[in-house]
Amino acid sequence: MMSRLLISWLRKCTLAVAVAVIPLGAYADVRIKDIANFEGVRENHLIGYGLVVGLLGTGDKLNSSPFTRESIRGMLERLGVANLDGSELKTKNTAAVMVTAKLPPFARLGSPIDITVSSLGDATSLRGGTLLVTPLTGADGAVYAVAQGAIATSGYIAEGNAASVVEGVPTIAKVENGGIVEREVDFDLFKMDSIRIALRTPDFTTAARMRDVIAEQLGSSAVEVLDSGTVEVWVGDKGNVPETIMAVENLRLTPDTVARVVVDEKSGTIVMGADVRIAQVAISQGGLTVRVKESFSVSQPGPATIGGDITVRSNAPIQIGGTTVVIPETEIDVQEVDASFTILRGDVSLQELVDGLNAIGVGARQTIAILQAIKAAGALHADLEII
Repeated sequence: MMSRLLISWLRKCTLAVAVAVIPLGAYADVRIKDIANFEGVRENHLIGYGLVVGLLGTGDKLNSSPFTRESIRGMLERLGVANLDGSELKTKNTAAVMVTAKLPPFARLGSPIDITVSSLGDATSLRGGTLLVTPLTGADGAVYAVAQGAIATSGYIAEGNAASVVEGVPTIAKVENGGIVEREVDFDLFKMDSIRIALRTPDFTTAARMRDVIAEQLGSSAVEVLDSGTVEVWVGDKGNVPETIMAVENLRLTPDTVARVVVDEKSGTIVMGADVRIAQVAISQGGLTVRVKESFSVSQPGPATIGGDITVRSNAPIQIGGTTVVIPETEIDVQEVDASFTILRGDVSLQELVDGLNAIGVGARQTIAILQAIKAAGALHADLEII
């Protein structure tokens, strides 16, 4: 009877352990396509210069934006308005803008793309404007797309003689499907004998794990690690590169990362990786708190009373009564905070490190100083990156 109860209890324990352990590894797995890029599958940046018209008096001031004035004159001459003196232009409804876009991989002729319009001059708002035909060029100088259309801003500006309200950035706008692809990037996947996979965060351990999962799918002879950030996959006899990419990109692995603490001193943000460890260290936080309070009081004398006759013998002004005086008052309060030590034992986890810092009641700013001091003492086993 006892043996049966013991066996039953062991089975329950084994089941409980299995249920608790199996999901931990599953949650750490990610797809290859989420941590790496494939050679040739990339976007290309495009840029162009154009004009936005139809603004309600919020465009560039032509006196301070000569490039806008010359662009308007050149555009009108191309449209048949000749012999125009640019110095006589007084319009406030036009703005010079820079137009940017990203050409998606394998974009075909006639495909629409989104564009972003940004003011180049001193226009106060692009709201309600229309972008005129603007060629978009790539890094090689060739035109890959043409943009035009009504723009939509996410911000606005409302102003009067004494006050103004600005919401968002009204000098930046987007045009959904505002560009049309006019040239394709010359790249043929079927001419490739191999595919190179570039890790977004280079790491030899992650590259080795990627090689292992790909080898299980395609064979060990079809994949090799070139360096910490590149894994090369050889295409099979059929030479079908898209099929190979589809077979590889959804494979899952557990990436490895370097222990790192990232600190943003401007906002007081601290991000710690799960592998951050520190050696045994004692931390003390305390010091003096000095508060200086300034206040001002006004001494206002009462009205002056004069009896009898006053004879004025000169043109000099006569000052009657007292003078209003502003009296500053300063209050200084000094408080000494008792310093307390908290000992963090060696090789603590991220949770224990956070609990230890919270135990001494420090804020984000103090935590940044403590982490820098721990790093200087050689007890922080992680990279400390301050941005």
